[in-house]
Amino acid sequence: MKKIIFSLSTLLTAFLLSGGCNKFLDVTPDNIATIDYAFRLRSAAEGFLFTCYSYMPSHAATGGNPAMFGADECWLSASSTNNSFAIGRGNQRVVSPYMNAWQGSLGCKDLYQGIRDCNVFLENINIVPDMLESEKKRWSAEVLFLKAYYHYYLVRMYGPVVLIKENLPMDASPDEVKIPRSPVDECFDYIVSLLEQAEPDLPEQIYNELQELGRITRPICLALKAKVLITAASDLFNGNQDYEGFANKDGTLLFDTDIDEAGKVAKWQKAADACWEAIDLCHTLGYALYYFTPAATSVKLTDSTIIQMNIRNAVCERWNPEIIWANPNSMSSGLQGAATTRGLNPANAANSGTSGSMAPPLKIVELFYSENGVPIKEDDSWDYNSRFNVMEAKIEDAIYLKQGYLTAKMNFRREPRYYADLAFDGSLWYGMGHEDDRDPNMFYVMNKRGQAAAAANLASYSTTGYWPKKVVHYKNSIANTGNTYTVENYPWPVIRLADIYLLYAEALNEAADAESNRDEAISYLDKIRDRAGLLPVKVAWLNYSNRPSKPTSQSGLREIIRQERSIEMMFEWQRFWDIRRWKTAIEELNRPVTGWDLDQETAEGYYRERLVHEQKFTVRDYLWPLNEETLLANKNLVQNPGWGNN
Repeated sequence: MKKIIFSLSTLLTAFLLSGGCNKFLDVTPDNIATIDYAFRLRSAAEGFLFTCYSYMPSHAATGGNPAMFGADECWLSASSTNNSFAIGRGNQRVVSPYMNAWQGSLGCKDLYQGIRDCNVFLENINIVPDMLESEKKRWSAEVLFLKAYYHYYLVRMYGPVVLIKENLPMDASPDEVKIPRSPVDECFDYIVSLLEQAEPDLPEQIYNELQELGRITRPICLALKAKVLITAASDLFNGNQDYEGFANKDGTLLFDTDIDEAGKVAKWQKAADACWEAIDLCHTLGYALYYFTPAATSVKLTDSTIIQMNIRNAVCERWNPEIIWANPNSMSSGLQGAATTRGLNPANAANSGTSGSMAPPLKIVELFYSENGVPIKEDDSWDYNSRFNVMEAKIEDAIYLKQGYLTAKMNFRREPRYYADLAFDGSLWYGMGHEDDRDPNMFYVMNKRGQAAAAANLASYSTTGYWPKKVVHYKNSIANTGNTYTVENYPWPVIRLADIYLLYAEALNEAADAESNRDEAISYLDKIRDRAGLLPVKVAWLNYSNRPSKPTSQSGLREIIRQERSIEMMFEWQRFWDIRRWKTAIEELNRPVTGWDLDQETAEGYYRERLVHEQKFTVRDYLWPLNEETLLANKNLVQNPGWGNN
C-alpha cells in the first residue's frame, strides 16, 4: 500500500503535536503531489484510502504491540530490547517514551498522522470524478471508522487526548494550532459518534474476498462500538477518583470523578445494549463460535484433541466464522516463530529456526482452571499446595503429556485450554506435520538443562519454561535438517465473537445487580465454556468449588467473568488493556514474574519456583506519559498525573 505524499496544507496540524518548529513551515519538499492530484481519479483516491489503512497498529508484531509484553502475559529474556517489554519492566519514561503513538516512535505508528490523513480523505473524496456516489459513501465510512479507531487507541493509552475533528487551515494562528486535550467522556462520545456516522454506509459483508478481506464492515463497526463503550464504562474511566482535579490549564476537568452510582450503571447499560446490537447482527450474518473439523477424514482424532483445536484455530484459522475483524496488514509469521519452542523435532540439529523466546509466567499459568472448570485454588479435589511437586505422566495422560515423563503436578488435571494454549516441559505439541494424535512420532517439549528446548543463547529461550502455543498454527512444520520452519501464516484476529460474548456478559452483570441479568450473562459464558469442553458455570461451581454460591452474587460473578475472559482471551493481548480498565493492574503487576529453575537437569531441581523479575506498577502507569517535547511545543497540553509537573 503506497503512501501518497500530499501538499503542505495537510502538514500544518503536524506542528500541533509533533514538536515541530517554524522553520519546518518554510520548507517545501520536492516531488510533493497536490491534493487535486491525489483525488483526480478513482485509482489515486483508492491509494489514499489504503494510506489511511496503513496506520493500523501492528497487532501481531512482537515489536509493534504494547500489549504483548507490556504487562505480564508473556515475558522475554533480560537481554531483550523490545519496546513494549521496557514498559512491562517498569521502564516507561517522559523523555522519548516507549511505544509512543502520539508522535509515532519506539514501536508505534504515528496515529495523529493517520488521523490527519483520514481528514484529508474525508475532505476531498467527493471531488473524485469517476466514482459512483455509493462507493464514495462506503470509502468515507471506512475512513470514519479508521479515524474513530485511531482516536480510541490513543485514548486507551493516554486517557484524555486532543481530538482532531478536522485539519487546520493554512492561515491558522499560533493559538489555534495549540489545541488542549478534551475531557475523556467527550473523547469517547466523539469516537462513538464517528462509528455511528460510519455504520449505515458500510457493507454487511465482503463479497470480493480476494481483494477486500480485512476492510471494514458493519459487524466490525458495531463490535468496535461495543468495545469503546465497555472501556468508557470501566473503572479506569468511569468516575475514577484517582484523577480528581486533573484538568487543563484553563481549569477544564479532564475526568468526571463525581458520577453517582446511577450514572455509572447507565454507562454499563449503554455498553450492554451496544454489545447485544453487535451480537445480534453477527448472528444474523452467520458468525458463530469456531468448531474444528479435521481436514483428513482418514484421521480419527480424540475428543481432547478436537477441543484443543477448537481453541487454537479460533485464532489461527484465517477468516473462520468466529473472526469479526482480522488485520491483514499484520501477519503472524514472526509471532509464531517466537512462540514456538526450539528443538521440537529430534531430527533437527539446527533447532528448527524458531526462537522460542516468548514466556508466560507462572502466575499466568495458574489462572487456568482445573479440569472441573473452576479456579485451582477453589477446587478441593485439586491439590494446590503440592502443585510444584513432581509426578510421572501415566498412560491416561498421554493425550497431553509424554508418558513416563516427570513433570510438575501443576501440569496435571487442568482444563483443555491449558493444553491448547501452553507448551511446557513434558507436554505434547500436536501438529507440526503429525495430524494423527496417536502417532508415536509426535513431538514433545523437553526443557531441562541439556535438553532440546533449553536455552541455546541469551535470547532464544523461555525464561519461565512455558510457551504460548495457542498462537501457533497446528499445520506449521519443522524440517528434519537445517533451519527450515514452514509457517501457516494468518492475519491477526483483532476482534472475534467470543470477545464480544464476554464483554456482553460483563456489561450485563455490571448494569444491574439482578438475577435475570446474571442468568443472561452466565448463558454467554456457558457458550464459550461448552466449546472449551467445560461444564456450565453453575454446575461447575455447585459441584466442585469451595465457593458454590459465587455465581449468585454480582461481585462473585464479576470474578468469574474476569477470570473466564482472562483465560479465553489469553495470548490475544487483551489482558494488558483489561487489567488497566478494571483498575486491577495495581495488584496484578506488583506480583513477581516467576518461572522454573531452568539451569537444573533433574525434575526435582527444575521444578522449583524461581524469581525472573520483580514487577513494579503505580497509579501513574495506567496512562502513558506525553513526550516532554510535545509539552514544550504545545503549551496548552498538560502531562498525565504522576509523570511530572504540569
